[in-house]
Amino acid sequence: MSDFRRLPNLAALRAFEAAARHQNFSRAAEEIHLTHGAISHQVRALEQELGAPLFVRHGKRIAITPDGEQFAAAIRQALQDIAAAAGQLQRRGRQQRLGVTALPSFAARWLSPRLGRFIEHHPDLEVSLQSSNHLTDFAREAVDIGIRFGQGHYPGLVSEWLMGDSYYPVVSPHFHGGRLPRTPAELAAAPLLRCDLEPWEPWFRAAGLDNAEPSGGLVFQDSSILARAAVDCQGIALGRHAIVQSDIESGQLVRLFDIAVPSPVSYYLVYPAAAIEKPQVRAFRSWLLDQIARAG
Repeated sequence: MSDFRRLPNLAALRAFEAAARHQNFSRAAEEIHLTHGAISHQVRALEQELGAPLFVRHGKRIAITPDGEQFAAAIRQALQDIAAAAGQLQRRGRQQRLGVTALPSFAARWLSPRLGRFIEHHPDLEVSLQSSNHLTDFAREAVDIGIRFGQGHYPGLVSEWLMGDSYYPVVSPHFHGGRLPRTPAELAAAPLLRCDLEPWEPWFRAAGLDNAEPSGGLVFQDSSILARAAVDCQGIALGRHAIVQSDIESGQLVRLFDIAVPSPVSYYLVYPAAAIEKPQVRAFRSWLLDQIARAG
């Protein structure tokens, strides 16, 4: 086992290496921000500790000895190895973790099922996915980038449009014993599930109906819980495409009719301007844009 207590003073080693490289105490002092006298003192102390001269002095001029040259080469390699190891750890630390925030519904139904593909390409990266209905305070929380559903106005942050969305009715294929509505007008007699701030009325108008907005019953705060209620045969839901698409593909929900209304708000990628300098943020942004393009 190495006894590191026998190592010479590390500050003196650095001063000597700089002096050996420059063959000049003054230039070494400028490089490591010390005085000429401090460099000279550290080198003399190192020579006394080693019991061997490292420089031959001719007045103000110095010349390194053969032993000094060999010792300087060994120190230089050791310092380079330390710098390389530190740089590797710093790069790994910067890329080690990625904090992502998104609405609970979008995180659960759209983003989370796809994140495995991103992690496959970045196995050394730890991804922390946080879900919240509120915009994250990027200055206080360990979050690098967020996905929001809104108008795109987020002061002090970069806001990039990702994609729009649309609404249409969805229901379990087992609802009402499989006897599903055949026309939009039949929805008037069915229990209609809805989310807060996502009314049925725009869809009614698109379907040519003058039905009033449903009242009473459950009003959900989260679109993914709304979709789960529809899967559980609690009623017919006005589903947001990005949220219910996976349930439709799995056969747990079916879409009713070919009528859809566009959402008045969209999905935006939101982050502080400085965050894009992080490699993991750039990688996630690129991957996300590709996934959205693939999803059509």
